[in-house]
Amino acid sequence: MRIPTSVSVQASRRLPMHMALWLLDNRSLGQARGVKRLAGRLLKQPALDGVVVAQSRLGRLLCHDCDSQRDRRIGLELLRQAARAGDCQAQLELGRLYCQPKQREPALARHWLEQAVSRGSDEARTLLRELP
Repeated sequence: MRIPTSVSVQASRRLPMHMALWLLDNRSLGQARGVKRLAGRLLKQPALDGVVVAQSRLGRLLCHDCDSQRDRRIGLELLRQAARAGDCQAQLELGRLYCQPKQREPALARHWLEQAVSRGSDEARTLLRELP
């Protein structure tokens, strides 16, 4: 039985993203710096192609695990793109980031937390109550 080329091409494009997500979600591997770097490389192309899950995970990775200001800016932009596309985790993460002293933007924090609450996030609801 022969698999159509378009199906195998689509599967080969998804494989790196699924592998990266598996690595990041693996308790024993997911915290290692080298594994995070590899996962970031695997997520880069899908994120650039507009895959919302890849944008969200790579954005969180860049915002939390990179020392470079440039990488953090890119991560923030990826999170914004994923949040605009309706990704609840990205909305929650943006809300959290905008609550922090470095990024302090209460109006934006409120906006993204409200979006996450509308998608059912209890954590966002708790953070929203704590906002002034």
